[in-house]
Amino acid sequence: MSDLVTAPRASTRPLCEAYDVALLDLDGVVYAGGEAVVHAVDSLALARARGMRLAYVTNNAARTPQTVAEHLTRLGVAADASEVVTSAQAVARLIAERVPAGARVLCAGGEGLRVALRERGLVPVDSADDAPTAVVQGYGGPGMAWGVLAEAALAVGRGVPWFASNTDLTIPSGRGITPGNGAAVEVVRIATGRTREPVVAGKPAPPMHRETILRTGASRPLVVGDRLDTDIEGAHAGEVDSLLVLTGVTDPALLLAARPDHRPSFVAADLRGLLEAQPPVLPEGEGFACGGWHAVAGAEELSLDGPGGDPVDGLRALCAAAWTRAGAEDGGGLAAGKALARLGW
Repeated sequence: MSDLVTAPRASTRPLCEAYDVALLDLDGVVYAGGEAVVHAVDSLALARARGMRLAYVTNNAARTPQTVAEHLTRLGVAADASEVVTSAQAVARLIAERVPAGARVLCAGGEGLRVALRERGLVPVDSADDAPTAVVQGYGGPGMAWGVLAEAALAVGRGVPWFASNTDLTIPSGRGITPGNGAAVEVVRIATGRTREPVVAGKPAPPMHRETILRTGASRPLVVGDRLDTDIEGAHAGEVDSLLVLTGVTDPALLLAARPDHRPSFVAADLRGLLEAQPPVLPEGEGFACGGWHAVAGAEELSLDGPGGDPVDGLRALCAAAWTRAGAEDGGGLAAGKALARLGW
């Protein structure tokens, strides 16, 4: 994958045939707030039927792989626990590589994190007074008690090595965007006056990519996500291709303003993009064309014209205009409101 992405890529083959394993984020991609995202169930079934293996890769450390697989199956997505990879598993491996076998770990997270620690031969504890050799934070759900963060802060303040499953500041839900594990990490940082960072395992950090490859054996993986700062940046860090779907956190305006390591290889409205070839974005005149759209980066504004067609094709053309103009910088300096309004965004 190129270090400098200046336009979404083309693929003459459907993505489910061009890649062997889809490394799918969950929140905002497959489901949101416990309900399946539109077109997700049918698209994943068809991708699997056409030979693509599916792996569900989530920064959410609250639930066990078995619980996640059961949830997916209830939604209509047939899944086995072996197909689920969580940041809890990645951080547990990371801790186990750095502390003695059987060590105590203060667990500020949910059952998924506790199970992952035990699988690595570590002992989860709840108090800073239990002599932990490490502290780990993972998303514990909306009901996580304030006292859990207090114990983590006490231990980190005493100098105990500090780990985090991930540092996502937000997480999508059926009711909107809510605080994620990164917000809880910031609480501990503020309480301890610490300027150092915890050791992070989840996307976009390399340990999560390593965990995923070890568990899936993917040779031509495609990262599929809704977040630029975790899914897409993680794909860049792992030097693999990526598909951004617009069903979660990232909206078209954020995509146009993406810095180079946040620019996906492909863009689709939803998971139907796995089943489709990806159209080329071609230089044309002073701008770029895709489908029936032509985008130009002016001095201060992106413009879009042409006979029209698929709105995502228009967005692909706008991405090329913005990213090429920005080069190695972000594309946030160009107004895009009028152009996106033409596409219905």
